[in-house]
Amino acid sequence: MQRKKGVHILPSLFTTGNVFCGFYAFVAVLNEQFYLAAWAIVAGMIFDGLDGRIARLTKTTSAFGQQYDSLADIITFGMAPALLAYSWVLKPFGRLGWMAAFLFLLCATLRLARFNVSKPEIRGEYFIGLPSPASAVVIASIVIAFEDLFATRMNPFIMVMVVYTLAFLMVSNIKYPAFKKFDFKKRVVFSRFLFVILFIYVLATIPRVALFILGITYAVIGPIGLLFKNKKMKAKSKEASPPPAVNTH
Repeated sequence: MQRKKGVHILPSLFTTGNVFCGFYAFVAVLNEQFYLAAWAIVAGMIFDGLDGRIARLTKTTSAFGQQYDSLADIITFGMAPALLAYSWVLKPFGRLGWMAAFLFLLCATLRLARFNVSKPEIRGEYFIGLPSPASAVVIASIVIAFEDLFATRMNPFIMVMVVYTLAFLMVSNIKYPAFKKFDFKKRVVFSRFLFVILFIYVLATIPRVALFILGITYAVIGPIGLLFKNKKMKAKSKEASPPPAVNTH
């Protein structure tokens, strides 16, 4: 029996929306509309989150869709935020500025390549390294917060450190929660339900502040979790080690 060839249109349309957001971010940056470029990256993250979930819900996942999604991510979450960061505040640094932006793009590309060859069962539980959409949204949320709330731009030295840190986190072996296995039918405690409602309320009321806090929190949750894990392992090793022998002579 000959296998049918073709493209699943519904998830591919959302991926195309992701590509459009990345391209629009380029156009906005070239016109020095950094605020709009940042929101275009955020919109691209929404499209990126929906295309995979819709493909799984409709059982239309395919190798073509996975490759198309990866190429779209390089545009929207690799090249677009790198160009945005460089044009926004890193340009006065000259070579140091564009090399920092290039490093971000390079690490985002390496991060996506490593994700594509990782085992499928691992992808649903956690991410190895900071996901490129999260890194891009951190940069976008900084631009949104400073352009809109503070009507100024971040100190270039701090922005360089942010870009380098995000690049390192993307190619690190630090684990980040994937949040892919949500079970909406499962019962939860009332306090957790209230927390979700409060989070949605804050996100809808002050999205600029909520987006900034959410992006920074997710970026640091990996290193903090690794720090606590190392402390627990050291405490367990101390408990397991036998007490030193006492010399009675």
